[in-house]
Amino acid sequence: MVWAAGGQTVAAKRPMTFADLMAMKRVSDPQVSVSGKWVLFSVTDVSLEKNTKVNHLWVVPLEAGIKEQGSGIKERQVTSGGGESGGRFSPDGKSVMYSAEGQLVVAGWDDAAGTVGVGRAVTSLETGADGGVWAPDSKHFLFVSDVYPGCEAAAGAGRAEAEAKCNAEKDAAAAKSPVKALIFTDLLYRHWDHYLGEKRSHIFWGSVEGASIPEDLTPASVVGDHEAPTFSLSAPVGYAISPDGKEIAYVVNLERVPAESTNNDVFVLAVGAAPSTAKKVSTSAGSDDGPAYSPDGKWLAWRSQKTNGFESDKFDLVVMDRGTGKIRDLSEKVAGWIDEFIWQDPTTIIFASSLKGEEPLFSIAVDGHWLIQITGEGEYSSITGSPRESNIIVATKMGVTSPSSVVVLKEKTAIDKSEPRTSSLDPHVVLERFDEATLAQLNVSLLSQLDLPKMEPYWFAGAGGTNVEGFVVRPPHFDPAKKYPVKFLMHGGPQGSWGDAWSYRWNPELFAASGYVVVMVNPRGSTGYGQQFVEEVAGDWGGRPYVDLMKGLDAAEAQFAFIDKTRECALGASYGGFMANWVLTHTDRFKCIVTHDGMVDPVSAFGATEELWFNEWEFRPLEAGSTKEEVGSRKRGDDVVEQGKAARPWDFYGKPAGEDPFRKWSPMMFIKDARTPTLVVHSQRDYRLDVSQGLQLFTALQLLGVPSKMLYFPDEGHWVLKPQNAQLWWETVDDWCDRWTGMGKYKGVGPEKNPMMSVAR
Repeated sequence: MVWAAGGQTVAAKRPMTFADLMAMKRVSDPQVSVSGKWVLFSVTDVSLEKNTKVNHLWVVPLEAGIKEQGSGIKERQVTSGGGESGGRFSPDGKSVMYSAEGQLVVAGWDDAAGTVGVGRAVTSLETGADGGVWAPDSKHFLFVSDVYPGCEAAAGAGRAEAEAKCNAEKDAAAAKSPVKALIFTDLLYRHWDHYLGEKRSHIFWGSVEGASIPEDLTPASVVGDHEAPTFSLSAPVGYAISPDGKEIAYVVNLERVPAESTNNDVFVLAVGAAPSTAKKVSTSAGSDDGPAYSPDGKWLAWRSQKTNGFESDKFDLVVMDRGTGKIRDLSEKVAGWIDEFIWQDPTTIIFASSLKGEEPLFSIAVDGHWLIQITGEGEYSSITGSPRESNIIVATKMGVTSPSSVVVLKEKTAIDKSEPRTSSLDPHVVLERFDEATLAQLNVSLLSQLDLPKMEPYWFAGAGGTNVEGFVVRPPHFDPAKKYPVKFLMHGGPQGSWGDAWSYRWNPELFAASGYVVVMVNPRGSTGYGQQFVEEVAGDWGGRPYVDLMKGLDAAEAQFAFIDKTRECALGASYGGFMANWVLTHTDRFKCIVTHDGMVDPVSAFGATEELWFNEWEFRPLEAGSTKEEVGSRKRGDDVVEQGKAARPWDFYGKPAGEDPFRKWSPMMFIKDARTPTLVVHSQRDYRLDVSQGLQLFTALQLLGVPSKMLYFPDEGHWVLKPQNAQLWWETVDDWCDRWTGMGKYKGVGPEKNPMMSVAR
């Protein structure tokens, strides 16, 4: 207990625990009602005991944030079945559609009371239905379903009864058969954490009345063996309907080998027309996704990349004049990627873009006449607008000390759209903020109990003298007179970043909670520092990024006197796992290593991954004459596959290792230099980086006598998502760090009582 003003006692704040992390309600996907009175959003509850995650829909009055925040008007749950998500208000304001039990459900909406009625299923597909998007007439909708293309009817419009029966019979036969073998005839036969099998995602047109069988808008006769919409991690929804309800836009990749191509394209199709009449409107060689019509129907906007095969090329924002077909890039002056966007009104787009450890919102004119930043600290996402008031924006916001909440932003004063804002504009400077209020924060009580130190940014000179940013999180109950061990976190991607964001997997606050200083660095390849910085990792995986990381830790040690440089552990996952393996084989400065789903041998990893375009791009050799400190930049617009520039291991057969990027950047080539105690974590269903990568590393470390342990998950993919698996992950990782830094139960235990500490350094 501690004393407060007035002589009262209050409970002292405590460090966060894993149980606290799982107890937090996960807020997402806000939607504003047609009346502008309510916000519908999703909340995920995690049960550690039951090992489950269940999602329900909640509502909160919008005016609670605009007029009287804290007035006592509270958010409340409005659905309570076995799990409901993706809630969407019908355009007439009378209904809510959502996904439940594998189908789409429509329920009545009482706008006066803010309640959802009893739902009824509006789909009954044997292959399920998800992702409902209303048509303007409130009678029809788009959705997706995974179907067997081979069941497509040979003739006839719509989705024939025979096709539906075929899908049902195939599912039943697959479930019943003791033979689970699959036959592959082309690439992209598995993706992320599952084998594709015979099924493919297709886009359907359905009716609320259920008077007709849903129509497949992307049948195999049109898209072949491809998925529609194309799956893309964290990409916006891949289909949309025009405001007049007469046209549909959708995303599909029709390349011959989708495993090697990122060339997703936007197609448009007139409602009621034959699917074969769909017309491609995007023109970029790279990925085009997230189509969205302007409120007046004049424009169609989407995200666009210029380069095929480069999944981390800059995501630009382009708009097409639907009358002329002319396409214009709006985001040339924006340094970062366009991560998501919405139309605020017919002439204005709001978008989110990463910026030096933050993810603020920006506003841009459709004619490119002006551009402003409208928010400051924190990471904003799930942006949506109010159908009634264009000056109101609703989104989710999170920070390193707080999970997502629903916030409302209101424009202070009308923007003078006649005033040019792009001639000398630095969009990194906040020119005009919107008023902001928290609308729904469901974790206030729990967060008030926790000691969650703020994240402190610092800058240093990285490889070649380039400015690089790092972050430090101090441990709870920090004492400046003490020295603390370090957990040095290395992010994945490599085109990712650390910043002012909450995580339920790699949470800096939870890493710090057991008495550690957490240090994070955004090396070359990190997003938020301009596209050139992003591109300076390709072909140089263990070069400048490694130099940036080591110099970043040096700078933290020099700047923060409370860091104990003799007790540091390095931890990383995905590309961070590769970097952990590189650190393991290139320095002895750390007491321990944790490597999660990391690449250890790029040669064998190439043949086991599914998105081939990634390794084909990332392991292209450096430009002639370049060094670790100088990577020749790739020319945007290059088509990797067509121009034959894809890097494949056999292309370098017989060449010296220094001229072979797959061997040059292979930690396995240097494994005999490994000395540091290492925890290897890998999962069976990780198809981005096959489990064999972790097994190879663990085998080598055991044969070399390096203290090592492996944590293997047979039922996880690239991320550990099941609550009890995550609990074991945290316990194992923390125990490994504590053992080798002498923390907790290992404090003061030397080699004579802890044989694992006797490894030669």
